[in-house]
Amino acid sequence: MIILELPWPHEDLSPNARVHFMALSRAKKKYRSDCWYLALAARGKAQGPQTLSFMFHPPHNRKYDRDNLIASMKAGIDGLADALKINDSDFHLGDIDIGAQAPGGKVRVFISEKSE
Repeated sequence: MIILELPWPHEDLSPNARVHFMALSRAKKKYRSDCWYLALAARGKAQGPQTLSFMFHPPHNRKYDRDNLIASMKAGIDGLADALKINDSDFHLGDIDIGAQAPGGKVRVFISEKSE
């Protein structure tokens, strides 16, 4: 199992955000690049179909919708796929949990081989 700690997605990446398309493009590019860089150390450790489980540690103590959290991670998941050299269609979603608040927020991603 690979465990990665990623930064909290920028608020512009939320599907509920209403931002200019150029601001959204910049946010996506930056978050994808950040996640790619943080996942480089795991390169070669994951091959084939993988299960991604998430533990979100939000920056604020309020309720979050799990569907929106996963949608906010789209660029980050693409960055992980780039770094691991895995087609993102080989990723399967596992558990999606919301943990304790963390300063600035963070996302812990657990990558494991997909079990049949």
